[in-house]
Amino acid sequence: MAVHIKDRDDFVSKLNDAGDSLVVINFFATWCGPCKMIGPKVEDLAKEFNNILLLKVDVDECEDIAVEYNITSMPTFVFVKNQSVVLQFSGANYDKLRQTIVDLK
Repeated sequence: MAVHIKDRDDFVSKLNDAGDSLVVINFFATWCGPCKMIGPKVEDLAKEFNNILLLKVDVDECEDIAVEYNITSMPTFVFVKNQSVVLQFSGANYDKLRQTIVDLK
């Protein structure tokens, strides 16, 4: 299940707890059409790949995190390993998202 981030402390805690597991951060907005389309598929991926941590960050609720990661469009997916960003892309491309998880996990 994807974890909805509430604030910066929650975010930092989840990243620390992830250790060397792959973390996929889904930056989204409730008003974003493509985000609404891919949202259920993101949940499916979180269930399918239970060895990764999938975080959902609402850019309006957690603007400070969005600014830190230079998020300018939604949805944006940021892939983190050992607290370092290894890849990032924008767009509601399910096949690319799934393949990137397979390649990085």
